[in-house]
Amino acid sequence: MTLLSEDQSARPQPCRVSEPGKHIHTSLRQYSTDCSGSKVDYADSVEGSVFAAVEPPRRSRGRLILHGLVMFGREFCYAVEAAFVTPVLLSVGLPRSLYSIVWLISPILGFLLQPIIGSASDYCRSSWGRRRPYILALGILMLVGITLFLNGDAVISALVSDRSLRSTWAIVVVMFGVVLFDFAADFIDGPIKAYLFDVCSHQDKERGLHYHALLTGLGGACGYLVGAMDWGHSVMGQLLGSEYQVIYFFSALTWGIFLTVHLFSIPEQPLGKAPSASDFSSSSALHLLGSHSSGYGALVKEPVSPVAPAPATDLRPRSFSALGEANSVTSSAKQPNKEDQKKMTFRLLIKAIVNMPSHYRCLCVSHLLGWTAFLCNMLFFTDFMGQIVYKGNPYANHSSAAYATYERGVEVGCWGLCINAVSSALYSYVQRFLLSYIGLKGLYFMGYFVFGLGTSLIGLFPNIVATLVLCSVFGVMSSTLYTIPFNLIAEYQREEEEQLKQHGSNKSPRGTGMDCAALTCMVQLAQIIVGLGLGALVNAAGSVIVVVLSASTMSLIGCIFIVLFIRYVE
Repeated sequence: MTLLSEDQSARPQPCRVSEPGKHIHTSLRQYSTDCSGSKVDYADSVEGSVFAAVEPPRRSRGRLILHGLVMFGREFCYAVEAAFVTPVLLSVGLPRSLYSIVWLISPILGFLLQPIIGSASDYCRSSWGRRRPYILALGILMLVGITLFLNGDAVISALVSDRSLRSTWAIVVVMFGVVLFDFAADFIDGPIKAYLFDVCSHQDKERGLHYHALLTGLGGACGYLVGAMDWGHSVMGQLLGSEYQVIYFFSALTWGIFLTVHLFSIPEQPLGKAPSASDFSSSSALHLLGSHSSGYGALVKEPVSPVAPAPATDLRPRSFSALGEANSVTSSAKQPNKEDQKKMTFRLLIKAIVNMPSHYRCLCVSHLLGWTAFLCNMLFFTDFMGQIVYKGNPYANHSSAAYATYERGVEVGCWGLCINAVSSALYSYVQRFLLSYIGLKGLYFMGYFVFGLGTSLIGLFPNIVATLVLCSVFGVMSSTLYTIPFNLIAEYQREEEEQLKQHGSNKSPRGTGMDCAALTCMVQLAQIIVGLGLGALVNAAGSVIVVVLSASTMSLIGCIFIVLFIRYVE
C-alpha cells in the first residue's frame, strides 16, 4: 500500500452489495442494479425520491497531509508579507497617512464579497469540482499579488525613467500587490476548508483540520526564518539582484508547488455528475449510493424495479457527515433548479447569514472576538518588543543608539513570532489528545484563556526572556482559531443532518461554503475593527503597551462568551 492509497478497511459500509444479478437493499428504498460487465443502470426519471445519505470514504494520512500542504505555502507567504511589508512600503516612499488604507481595503472587500464566493462555490458545476476552480483562481491571484509586492519597485525602476513618475507608480504597484495578496489569501481559506469537508468523512475532517493547523504553524515558522536571513550578501542575492528577489523566489516556488499538490491531493466529484462504470468496482461499493446524484453523499433516485425493503436497522450507515454533504441530501427532483440557484444576491445572502440558527451566530461572534484579540497582538508585537521591552525609539535618528536598540527589538520580535508558529504546529498535535478529555468547547475555552492570561502577563511584566517564553501562547490561540470553530461547524451540521433524517424531512441543510465563508468574514471584520480603532487607542494612551492589554481583554471577554453562549456538542 502506498502513501496515497485509501484505507479500505476503514470505509463506512452503508449497504450490502449482492452478487451480480441480485438486488442491493437499503434502509429506506430498494433499487436494482445489474453488475454484469461492470455496467449499472439507474432510473433516469426526474421523479426521484429521498434515499439515504452516506459519507465519503475514509482518507489515508498521506492524502490528508498532501491536502494540508496548501496551508504551509499560504502561511509561508503570509509570514514573508508580515516581515517585509513595512520595509517595502517605506522603501518606495509611501506616506504614513496611507498605511491604514493599505490594511483596510482588503478586509473590507473580503467582508463584503466572501459570502458571495462561498455560496457560489456551493453551486459550482465545473467538471473539476465545486471548490478547486475557486482555489486555483485565488491561488493565482496570490502569486500575482506577491509578485507585484516584492518586485514592483524593481520592475517600475526598469520601465520608467522619470524619477517622480517612478516613485508614484512604484507606490501604486506595490500597494496594489499588497491588497491583492491579502484579498486572495484571506478568501482562499473558506474554499480550502469546504473542499476538505466535501471529500472527507466526519472522522477525517477532524484529522484534516489538525494537519492544516500543524502545517500552518510550520509554514509560518519557515517563512519567518527565511525572512530573518541576510540574503543581500549571499550568492543568490547577487545572482537575482536583491534580498527581495531571493525571498520572492522561495515564496513563489513554495506556493506554486504546494498549491499544485493540494489541487491534486484528493479527487473532488463535480456537482450533478453521474458516476462512471469504474466507480462500482468491489473496492468502491460506497459510491453505489454516494456518487450518483448532485454531490458528496447525494441521494440516489428511485429504482426501476422496486423490491420489498430490508429491515432498516440492519443497513443503517454508522455515521452521517453533514458538512460535506450540506447541499446534496435530496434527490435531483427535490433540489432547487439552476435558475433558483443563480438568483442568489448579496442582499439575500446577508439575510440568510443574519437569520442563521443562534448557535451558528454565537460561533461567529466568538470567532470575531478571538480574531480581534489575536490581531491586536500580532500586528503590533514587533513594535511592542522594540519600544516597550527593549525601550528603543522608532522616531530617533537612524544612526542613533536608540533606533538601533529599537531595530534589535524588532528582530527579536520576529524570533518571537517564529516561536508562535512552532508552538501552533505542536499544539495542533496536542489538541487531538486533549479532545477526548475536555471536548471541543473545553479546547475552545482553553485557547482563549491561555492567550488572554499570557498576553496580560506580557503587558504587565515586559521582560525579554519572559516575553519570548510566553510567545508560545500565541501559537495556542492560532491553532485554536484555525481548527476548533470549523470542527464545531462540522458537528453542528452533522447533528442537523441526523435530525432531518430522523424526521424524514426533504429540506436541505445549510451550505458548507456559506458557513465557512461566514466564519472567515469574521476575520476580515476583526481586521477592520483593529485597523480603525487600535491606532487611535495607541495615540490616546501614548504607549504601545495598550495593544497587548487590549488583546488580553478581548480574549478574556471571549472566554466568558464561550462559556455562556457556545453550544456544547459531544
